[in-house]
Amino acid sequence: MHGHEGDQTDGLGLIAGRGVYPVLVARAARRAGVDGLSTVAFVGETDPEIEKLSRRVEWLRVGQLGSLLRFFRRSGVSRAVMAGAVAPSHLFDLRPDLKALLLLARLKVRNAATIFGAIAEELRGVGVLLLPATTYLEEELAPAGHFGGPPLRPRQKEDAEFGFRMAKEIARLDIGQSLVVKQGTVLAVEAFEGTDKTLERGGGLGRGKAVLIKVSKPDQDFRFDVPVIGRQTIEMASKSGVALIVCEAGKTLILEKETVVQLAQELGISLYGMQEDGENA
Repeated sequence: MHGHEGDQTDGLGLIAGRGVYPVLVARAARRAGVDGLSTVAFVGETDPEIEKLSRRVEWLRVGQLGSLLRFFRRSGVSRAVMAGAVAPSHLFDLRPDLKALLLLARLKVRNAATIFGAIAEELRGVGVLLLPATTYLEEELAPAGHFGGPPLRPRQKEDAEFGFRMAKEIARLDIGQSLVVKQGTVLAVEAFEGTDKTLERGGGLGRGKAVLIKVSKPDQDFRFDVPVIGRQTIEMASKSGVALIVCEAGKTLILEKETVVQLAQELGISLYGMQEDGENA
């Protein structure tokens, strides 16, 4: 049985992508009593800091799926977490092995969700359960209500509620997961280009009073796709003239939360966690 306290301390695999996220997962897992972390790191992507936090590390090129599966099997891993971005475009353009090519050949639609979903199936085939990418980082999820920076003004509260409704609709249509609003008008919508570019466009139009909203999709697969806000988001918001960041409470990861809250305070940016009225209020 998975999920019993007794078996949470051993045999954890980490598939470590770019940035600080995998390092935070590794530290949090160790705090939670995981003593043997078996990490798959990617050449040119993963922060070498991960070496210090793992019992064993296998450096692979992105696309070496067969090697990843063999490493986990050898290491006796039964549960794994995938953390940090590995650009889907990279996923199979670096010398994909035969296993990866066969997997790709089976997929009709090739996007992040189908590729990672298929990898999760392959992992299950060798007895490895892929856990949500928020595992061990529950403390870092956005709380409900105001959690950083100046308190909200009534106009901002209206924009937050309006923007949240709009963002959930965009996410439902699978266009993107964040947008920028000001005084009841949607200034910019995220599509494939990512939150930073959306911030730049929307913030510029909002001239200092814009609001960024970031939400989860109705069918979000938290095993490999988590809405994230980090220091870069706060810095970008400040540069772009966004005064309030609204994210979905309990479903958005605030990477290095204490630092982010402190930075928001310094830059005068409000942070607010919102929930849907129905399902998860």
